[in-house]
Amino acid sequence: MRFWLVFLSALCVVAQNKPPASAVHPITETLHGTAVTDPYRWLEDQQSPETRAWIDTQMKYTRAALDPLPQRPRWKARLTELHRTETTGLPRERGGKYFFEKRGASENRASICVRRSLEGPDEVLVDPAAVSKDETVSVDLLDVTPDGKLLAFGVRKGGADEYEVLLLDVDRRQPLPDHLPPMHYINVLLVPDHSGIYFTDLDPGKGPRAFFRPLGRENVEPKQIFGQGFGAEYILEANLSEDGRFLTLNMVQGSAGNRTEVWLLDRLKGGRPQPIVRDLDARTYGFVSGGRLFLITNWQAPRSRVFVVNPEQPQRFFWKLIVPEAPWNLESLDVAGERLLVSYTRNASSLVMVLEADGRYAGEAELPGLGALSGVSGRWGSKEFFAGYESFTTPAMVLRFDAKTLARTTWYRNPVPVDSNAFESKQIWFSSKDGTRVPMFVVHKKGLRLDGTNPTLLTGYGGFNVSNTPYFWSAGVAWMEQGGVLVNANLRGGGEFGEEWHRAGMLANKQNVFDDFIAAAEELIRRKYTSPGKLAILGGSNGGLLVGAAMVQRPELFRAVVCEVPLLDMLRYQKFLVAGLWVPEYGSADDPRQFEYLLRYSPYQNVRDGVKYPAVLFVTGDSDTRVAPLHARKMTARVQAATSSGLPVLLLYDTKTGHSGGKPVSQLIEDETDTFSFLAWQLGL
Repeated sequence: MRFWLVFLSALCVVAQNKPPASAVHPITETLHGTAVTDPYRWLEDQQSPETRAWIDTQMKYTRAALDPLPQRPRWKARLTELHRTETTGLPRERGGKYFFEKRGASENRASICVRRSLEGPDEVLVDPAAVSKDETVSVDLLDVTPDGKLLAFGVRKGGADEYEVLLLDVDRRQPLPDHLPPMHYINVLLVPDHSGIYFTDLDPGKGPRAFFRPLGRENVEPKQIFGQGFGAEYILEANLSEDGRFLTLNMVQGSAGNRTEVWLLDRLKGGRPQPIVRDLDARTYGFVSGGRLFLITNWQAPRSRVFVVNPEQPQRFFWKLIVPEAPWNLESLDVAGERLLVSYTRNASSLVMVLEADGRYAGEAELPGLGALSGVSGRWGSKEFFAGYESFTTPAMVLRFDAKTLARTTWYRNPVPVDSNAFESKQIWFSSKDGTRVPMFVVHKKGLRLDGTNPTLLTGYGGFNVSNTPYFWSAGVAWMEQGGVLVNANLRGGGEFGEEWHRAGMLANKQNVFDDFIAAAEELIRRKYTSPGKLAILGGSNGGLLVGAAMVQRPELFRAVVCEVPLLDMLRYQKFLVAGLWVPEYGSADDPRQFEYLLRYSPYQNVRDGVKYPAVLFVTGDSDTRVAPLHARKMTARVQAATSSGLPVLLLYDTKTGHSGGKPVSQLIEDETDTFSFLAWQLGL
């Protein structure tokens, strides 16, 4: 009885207290002959007194709705159990030492650690608490020289994409005076002989750039070595061969890398970087290892293939194909033991093939089950390699493989208190609106009754060639333990099935992604996993755009929406922060033809007054320097004013953290408690 009294009182909080009114200051513009009105343009100014007051008022309203929920204590208790465990990341072997990030069960942030032998004790090299007492400040392992003596690490504040770069003498455990100021670095690469550091950065105002800075000298400015003449729509990625001779520069057009140039600098010969690939309308990525230049490309191969090239004879006539296109999408190429480690996505799960240097088949690095790799770590001359692995029901683990025999051992297993055998996972294929067959993973406790009453959480991404493979999500496990169903859809726009799958969900084809997602929801209902009143959707970033579009296109299909760090105003997104990089993926309203399809699906412009929208929880924060928080602010105001359902429309706004995480574990627990208490409240779990 007490539960229901508290539950009803929580309902009354939102029912009796309407959302705070947001001032309407309409601005009408004519774009390509079409009048477009924006009622909440004023909320784009993040620092104005009016916006700050609006955020404060919204957060009071949100807290009044979420804090009294009776579900909060049980969610917080279980999420605390799941998150308060030790975690260890993928190690990098350098000079016989193993470097990795590790967080203790009682700690809020990960430290950078080293083992001086494979089974040696863990030593803390960089403790974030010693760097800053602010628990939103985190440290990231960036690079270690091949001898294992010099380490570069980043210091990130509040989850921003920008970070400061510091150096550490590993043997003496002493910081060095050399450092790089906070910037949006893409790569930080230490020269093996400790003489300098290469780095690439992302500056929307200046375009992509590569620099070299000597180490051990005071007051020396970095020297730009590459990037002149490329526009702001490019991202520059770089890697340095183990011997330090070759610097490979991959100039990527847009975040999805739909077109790439490859340049090579021979540091032994000096001079300027030389072009290797410039004229291919394809995604090509290069790196040098073992004296060979490897090129991974989807040129004339939508699922990608690999060429090997003599760096001193790089003309295309001399390229040698060593990994032909396979039936599965090639995700990455790594090396170990003078062998190639080729990672594929096969029906949205990972597969690792091991090949000799000339491409001959050597075996398969056997994984524990149908799951996904979080990364592979090895060196050309090493006798071992490591792979991060997880699945929907298997917590993250680090696997160690013998590079010759491929024998597998478990180097680390995250001790999350969960009974993996209590769940079952299946892959279901369904037809989208245009007949395309699309898969999704459905995970739940064993013995689930298909009667249409199961609270179900549908997630997806569908963009930027990103493969949405199985992953372990502590909050998702808690959801399933309490009777919920967790669904992960593999939508067009992703990379699960190669470049054709990606292109089928980008630019003018973006509506296919939303159609796939809606079809997934309808299939779950048809199979009686759930019903509209028991179905919620969740997505972040590009996935936030996904759930925002699904909500405005089919509001009757969902009871609740969690929309995290989203893009929602697709007519203006490209004007803010680094979003110009995404124009090759989405298009731009500055182009009259692209404007037409963006206007058709842009969630913010397609909210309609008087529609019964689902309950919504928008999530963003001031420190998001990737997706401007203005999207969530404007959409919150618009949906609050438009909806007639009486269901809550809430904004969860963090003034310290952003797109790249950076949250201490304690804050992560609080945020997930908010999210899943909200979902349980709306779906009756």
